[in-house]
Amino acid sequence: MNKHGDRIAQLREKHALTQEELANKLGISRAALSHYETSRREPDFETMNKIATFFKVSADYLLGRTTNPHAVLDEDVRDFVNSLELSDDKILEKFALSVDGRKLTADEAKRFIAFVRAERSMSE
Repeated sequence: MNKHGDRIAQLREKHALTQEELANKLGISRAALSHYETSRREPDFETMNKIATFFKVSADYLLGRTTNPHAVLDEDVRDFVNSLELSDDKILEKFALSVDGRKLTADEAKRFIAFVRAERSMSE
């Protein structure tokens, strides 16, 4: 489950902003914001950073890594999360990997990993 959409919508509503108002403040379209809030699309890094900065919350909160809007992950924990080896079956079982808001099945995740490996081998 992608929490960023729910979190963005909750923060917008908490600040009594319409989608149009927030989109204008962030410099994005209302349609893009709507897609982010419904988790049909994921904001890029720059947009996620703008949202976190605007609402004065951590990116870790927007990403669902913490329930505390002002907490950031300890550097060691962040390094661990950022360096997870996706081809490890235990990782695939414990974490819900998703694309476009839909959880990948184990077979989809393995095909994705195989695709990345093939792409890398072609560029070497």
